[in-house]
Amino acid sequence: MESAEFGFDNAPVGLVVTGHRIIRRCNIKFADMFGYPTGDLEGQSLSLLYPSNQEFLDVGKWALTAMNDGLRYEDQRIMRKRDGTHFWCRVRGQSTTPDDPYARCVWSFADLADARLVVRLTQREREIAMLVADGMPNKEIARRLELSHRTVEAHRSRMMRKLDVANSAELVAVLAGLPGLK
Repeated sequence: MESAEFGFDNAPVGLVVTGHRIIRRCNIKFADMFGYPTGDLEGQSLSLLYPSNQEFLDVGKWALTAMNDGLRYEDQRIMRKRDGTHFWCRVRGQSTTPDDPYARCVWSFADLADARLVVRLTQREREIAMLVADGMPNKEIARRLELSHRTVEAHRSRMMRKLDVANSAELVAVLAGLPGLK
């Protein structure tokens, strides 16, 4: 086995190569993170790993916009394991095809479950939580999700109750996985 292939297969973070959001190759850590044998994921759509198809579509749209501007995308989001459980994950991607960013991408996935509490959130709350964790203010979240500012505030309030936090600063801390807070 070549050393580059060995390094990819045994990297300490989840790595995946995709073509138009279809898994072409993934390493052991990636497959383990999601609870699958490596071979079961290859040829599958990344949608399999999202809590909902709508989140797959929304994140895909946001990532494509970012990669059209610079070929890279990064976020922190809730993903779904094979057994249906959800967990927080840091995702970083790099396109290798400037004319068609999704034609070939390399992605890294880091499991943040040890640092982030996952509670039962609705699809919309997960989307908002992802953007709050990235430090986005309510008005920007509302523009991104094409919602009213008041709707975003209502979702944040429900998340605060579910996460048992007293204010927005604690909500951001919990969602961002900051140590020593809440």
